[in-house]
Amino acid sequence: MAAYQELRAQADQRWLGLISGDRPWIRVGTAMCGQAAGAVQVLAALRAELDKRGIDATIDEVGCLGICFAEPLVDIVKKRGSRLFFNNVTPEDVSRIIESYLVNDIVPDEGVIGYLGQNPVGDVPSLNKHPSMAKQERIALRNAGRIAPADIYQYIARGGYGGLNKALFEMQPADVIQEITDSGLRGRGGAAFPTGVKWSFLVRSPGPPKYILCNCEEGDPGAYNDKGILESDPHTLLEGILIAGYATGATNGFVFIRHGHDGPIDRTRHAIAQAYELGLLGQNILGSEFSFEIEVSLTGESYVAGEETALMDSIEGKRAMPRFRPPFPAAAGVWGKPSNINNVKTLAYAPEIILKGSQWFSSIGVNRSTGTAVLCLSGNIRYPGMYEVPMGITLGEVVNEIGGGVPGGKRLKLLQTGGPLGGVLGADSMGIHLDFEEMRDAGAILGSGGIIVADEDTCAVDLTRVLVAFCQYESCGKCFPCRLGMEQLLEIVERIAKCESEPGDLDLLRSVGETMEGTSLCGHGQLGFGPIRSALQHFEADFIAHIEEKRCPTGKCTGPMLSPKNTRPYAFDFVPAAPETTGERPRAEIRG
Repeated sequence: MAAYQELRAQADQRWLGLISGDRPWIRVGTAMCGQAAGAVQVLAALRAELDKRGIDATIDEVGCLGICFAEPLVDIVKKRGSRLFFNNVTPEDVSRIIESYLVNDIVPDEGVIGYLGQNPVGDVPSLNKHPSMAKQERIALRNAGRIAPADIYQYIARGGYGGLNKALFEMQPADVIQEITDSGLRGRGGAAFPTGVKWSFLVRSPGPPKYILCNCEEGDPGAYNDKGILESDPHTLLEGILIAGYATGATNGFVFIRHGHDGPIDRTRHAIAQAYELGLLGQNILGSEFSFEIEVSLTGESYVAGEETALMDSIEGKRAMPRFRPPFPAAAGVWGKPSNINNVKTLAYAPEIILKGSQWFSSIGVNRSTGTAVLCLSGNIRYPGMYEVPMGITLGEVVNEIGGGVPGGKRLKLLQTGGPLGGVLGADSMGIHLDFEEMRDAGAILGSGGIIVADEDTCAVDLTRVLVAFCQYESCGKCFPCRLGMEQLLEIVERIAKCESEPGDLDLLRSVGETMEGTSLCGHGQLGFGPIRSALQHFEADFIAHIEEKRCPTGKCTGPMLSPKNTRPYAFDFVPAAPETTGERPRAEIRG
């Protein structure tokens, strides 16, 4: 315990210097959403301008605060002050911001979205009052956009590794599992299986070695929260893996990341190196008898690699294809050894649950869906972003209040939730709560947290064929019900979209889909009919119009979706909505 207290003392001293020192502290969001909006160029312009003016400031690259519509996002803390956030910053804005705020202490009239902290900044409203922030309750994202992921001391200063320290020196492994079980935490990767129960399976298996595997394959269109956590706060994942390893008697961990996602990969590897350097990984962690090793494992571009047994094959260097079960991973996983697989978000909750207790976590949420959900809003939505909200709030609150609703005066038509294997919900579903069982009963799933919003110009048939095409392309082909069934589903939906179908095709869709559900090897085939079933449930009229009237109600379905030269489906034409078409920035929402 003394080792942790020494680290915490060093971290606190550094943190105090950042927030109360004489040098301005400037943070720039350089996660993928920020980079896509031009954050790298803004960062370079900031450094050049500060150097030119001879201003001594601390500049940190941070992750995603979640308000992706405001990127590039820059926040500045002056001596003993609050954080002032500048949104949609361009390199051309940098000189004006520095001249006005850092040199002359004047808050600019434009480009300021809010402040955070105890001290008000002029007449700028608190960022917590912005619709996108007001209903959030941040646990997994508690440090996102706040700390530099490259600085382990910033994580420790915010209480990081305190949960691990408590587990190692105040709790037995069985106590840790009981705490996780009592919290009601369920898997956030899609299956929603009780995490404490899953960990207990691994305890019963003999070892060593035993493995804790973290799934960050995240190939879902519309989902980027796993990557967001790794880019913003990788140490919260490492701490969660360590707690799981201690609780289950595991010896090694693998963070499984999709190849090509350089931000999450680089920041996770850097965090691992820092943890080894400070004795938080390796032998006798924090002076205890617990030893654990972690490394990053990369996967190729295969959506099915996110299936837990396919993930294990990929780690072993094989083609990612699901295995027959039993044996289950807890008995025979990677390299035939006992293994436990959890999602990034699931493990990211563990440190706070251990630190604050199961009762704290279980008091958030509703029914058996405790805690929070990390959602990714995209599509025809005013405020696209990554938000963490308590389980139990309604989809209407998420879309209309947090997301700001559909822009341009258009009506909401549908939501596509839970990734390409999820479901399609209509505008009449806004009363559904974020509850695993309630969403399942409505014909959709929460899945990994992606919610794509579509307005009245969207054709449900067109959207469905995109989802089916994705699933068909990503089928590994190991089992024939999925391999052939996905192809047949796509052919039928393509005929319908081209207005070349007959009424019997709807029955054929259901027959093929139900056969896949009962006979496919893994969830990819078993859930492949889900998007079609839910689309038929909520938008059968769109399908009937294509079949019987030979027309698309929206005019979207004008030809084949697949290119003859490339069988990969074209991307659906969702365009993230700008804050407004008037040219005003989101700050106008709260500053009038």
